[in-house]
Amino acid sequence: MNHETTTLISLKEAMKRVDNKLQALDTQFKELDTIKDNLTLRFEHHSKTLASQAAQDEIWTAALALGFTSMELNILYSYVIEVLICLHTRMLQKLPDLVRSLPTLASVLRRKTKNKHIRTVWESILEEYGLRERDVTALCTFFVVHGNKGEHYTANVRRMHIKDVSFMITNMVTNQALQEGLLRAVQIIEKGKAARTPETSRAPLKELMPPVKG
Repeated sequence: MNHETTTLISLKEAMKRVDNKLQALDTQFKELDTIKDNLTLRFEHHSKTLASQAAQDEIWTAALALGFTSMELNILYSYVIEVLICLHTRMLQKLPDLVRSLPTLASVLRRKTKNKHIRTVWESILEEYGLRERDVTALCTFFVVHGNKGEHYTANVRRMHIKDVSFMITNMVTNQALQEGLLRAVQIIEKGKAARTPETSRAPLKELMPPVKG
């Protein structure tokens, strides 16, 4: 074996070693890219969670700080509870086979996160009512904060006390998510009643919200 042949073999071996190192580096870079993508996804998810938690905290603070009288709070509570019962009732109408396993709206909210079928039906109902998840969150927050002392007022009683509830909400509720949720609740109930009865004869609560056991 002459010198040139030996040099050529050594060069090929060196090139092979370099190629192996390049392949190893390429593998490492791909692994680093995967790790980076995973970390980015985790960071984005964490950021969304923090943002969601911050928004929820703001709704809680706003609901606790509402400067309404007891009568005004009861009027708002009446709209909120009617909407929440409507949502639960509608879920049971669409899922009659799950009446026993979904006794409350809270059970619906819990199970929809893990049950795709329940979640799909829930989303279709929100669309039907023109609601978003954050609207429901705002209404549920209001209910939790004020529900223990809340008293339901019928439509006639509500009209006797306040002529324009939407105007009251717009001027008194500063948190946007809570304001929009309450305004949507009023709109849903008022439209629901108008669709059921003439303007001079409003439907009673039991007609608006079919009784649900449990």
